[in-house]
Parts: sequence; structure tokens; C-alpha cells
Amino acid sequence: MGDSMRLPDRVLEPAERIAEILFGLIMALTVTGATSVVTADRFQIRTMLIAALGCNVAWGIIDAGMYLMARLAERGSNALLLREVRDAADHESANRIIADALPLPLVSIFQPLQLDLIREGLRRIPDSETRPRLTGRDWLGALGVCILVILSTFPVVIPFIVFENAQLALRISNAIAVVLLFFCGFIFARHAGLRPWATGLIMVFVGAALVGIAIALGG
Repeated sequence: MGDSMRLPDRVLEPAERIAEILFGLIMALTVTGATSVVTADRFQIRTMLIAALGCNVAWGIIDAGMYLMARLAERGSNALLLREVRDAADHESANRIIADALPLPLVSIFQPLQLDLIREGLRRIPDSETRPRLTGRDWLGALGVCILVILSTFPVVIPFIVFENAQLALRISNAIAVVLLFFCGFIFARHAGLRPWATGLIMVFVGAALVGIAIALGG
């Protein structure tokens, strides 16, 4: 029914954290992959590092803003649902509205009596608690989103800082990116009920494809 009707245990769910890391990782790879290490000098490498960090800082801020918009939209949707339930012509109509909002696996499980209990519980929620607004946890979550996107830049760009040889740095950077893509896919699968090894490999291929497309389109 949305996070305005429950108290979340985490500011960011594991899947959200993994998605933000993947996003930042792909953004950083797009910048490093577009750099020609064959002809690059130290000044060009430094420019690339600044560009990669600046790109992820910008997108971290944008992604944090989108996160806040999503939270606000979710609460607004919940408020509209509550209003529909309260304004329903009869109990059956109200229960139908509630059933339509439930995840599909639960629709066949909930009995009319249980829907009645939910309806009565919704009616008892004060209007002041259903107004769409951002909470401190939302702002903390947005900060977490921004930080994750920015931090995901460093594993990819650190080799260019440590190693003088740009080609060697690129190979190490790519190897680190492959490991991180696989690890993110593996962890995501653990939380999504998928096969970890297969999902990890798929994430590597998908990430590489997205970076290739971004570079080909001038990203």
C-alpha cells in the first residue's frame, strides 16, 4: 500500500542501493571507456578523471531529486487511494478498490472479512497523516542515493591515479568494473529470488552493452 502506511526498516532497500551503484558505475565506465588511452597524456587523463567525477556528482544530485519525487508521488497515490476508499458508495466498492491496489499474489488470498478489516483501518487514519509530504528519512535516502552514485566512480578511476601507464590502468579499471558488475548482479539476485551466478553474468553483459551504446551515441 506504500510507505506512507508503514514504517520502513531501511532508508534504502538493498535493490535500491544496488541500482544506484550500478548506475554510477556505468556512468563512470562511459567516461573512461570513451578516452583514448593510446594517445592520452597525463593532462588528458586528469581531465578524464575530473569529468568522470563531475558527471557522477551531477547525476547523483539529479538521481536524488528523482528519488524525492518518487517518494512524494507514492504518498500522493496512497492519499488518493484512501480518499477513494472513504468516498466509495458501499463496502463492496471500497473492498474492490483495496483489492485492486494489492499485489496480485495477495488478491486471491485475502477474504472479504480481511478486506473489511483493512477498510476500517484505513478509515481510522487521520487526514494529517496522509497528506503527501517528504520526511526526514526521505531526505536521508536522497543523500544516500547521491553518495552511492558518487562513490561508485572511485573504483573505476583509481587505477588511473595509481598507475602511470594509461593502458595498464584501463585494463585494471575494466577488470574492476567487470567484478563489480558481477557482484552487484549476484547480490541483486539474492534479494530478488533469481539465480545469483546467472544474474551476475547477465549484469556484466548488460552493463558492457549499455556502456557501448552510450559511447557510440556520443555519451
